[in-house]
Amino acid sequence: MSKQRILTGITTTGTPHLGNYVGAIRPAIEASHDSNNLSFYFLADFHALIKCHDPALVHQSTREIAATWLALGLNTDNVVFYRQSDVPEIPELCWMLNCMAAKGLMNRAHAYKASVAANEEAGEDPDFGVTMGLYSYPVLMAADILMFNANKVPVGKDQIQHVEMARDIAARFNHHYGTHFVLPEASVDDDVAVLQGLDGRKMSKSYGNTIPLFLDEKPLKKHINKVKTNLLEPGDPKDTADSTVFQLWQAFATPEQTQYMREQFAAGIAWGEAKKQLHELINGQLCEAREKYTELLANPAHIENELQKGAEKARSYSVPFLKELRSAVGIKPIV
Repeated sequence: MSKQRILTGITTTGTPHLGNYVGAIRPAIEASHDSNNLSFYFLADFHALIKCHDPALVHQSTREIAATWLALGLNTDNVVFYRQSDVPEIPELCWMLNCMAAKGLMNRAHAYKASVAANEEAGEDPDFGVTMGLYSYPVLMAADILMFNANKVPVGKDQIQHVEMARDIAARFNHHYGTHFVLPEASVDDDVAVLQGLDGRKMSKSYGNTIPLFLDEKPLKKHINKVKTNLLEPGDPKDTADSTVFQLWQAFATPEQTQYMREQFAAGIAWGEAKKQLHELINGQLCEAREKYTELLANPAHIENELQKGAEKARSYSVPFLKELRSAVGIKPIV
């Protein structure tokens, strides 16, 4: 029986933050130690070009994100860990899929519709500033998924549509050229927290409210002290439901530690004390990985070597599969 294939990508823009860690990186690293699955984890540097036109930032982010996964214990012997741009079969497949993807389907993509709505609200042409990269982003994502015939794609709720689009495009290809693609399914884990940022909104680079994952101890403390709280005094019972401090605690705590802090909130713990204990909890969990991360950043050749090994593994799947797909669409030697 063949293993279930799981695929996860992270876009190489910006520095990984606590929200990335809790929502995507930590569950993926735990899964990397499960030999019952065949997992593909990749650095989505082609996707980064859609939003980021600063070459230095894309390059630095690639380095930081790769170092993050390795420092946190990704089992690269048990998974395929690669940089998207090291697998040239992906953009070639992307073109094949572009020739199958309906424009009407792309018109319904959330990111494109949001850009059009923002332009219309500002009185601009609906497509002002919209690149073909933004418009056809779902096709590249489909190529990422279908290149390795992933069965499951762990995503947030905002990305479910893209997996459904990949299914639609794959089904259309299969209808025209015979069955070559598995129809992927989005996997949404409702138990994985979507962390709030410093201002109480979803933690996101676009909001500028993140807590970088591997901040040194003192800067980490400063960031945690900036987390928005209400004006309740020490001794006043505090509600855990709308508290970013409690939510962050819960994301890193054991069930016993979570119950302890719930009781502390009911007893009226001071915000300063709650943040102090939160800092100790998070720093204690990340300090060892932070040391490894710093060592890896100082040794970029090791990171590159891991990515090249991963690319070789990835291409052991993509090269023969693309040959099959080329033949299916009629691109093959004349013999």
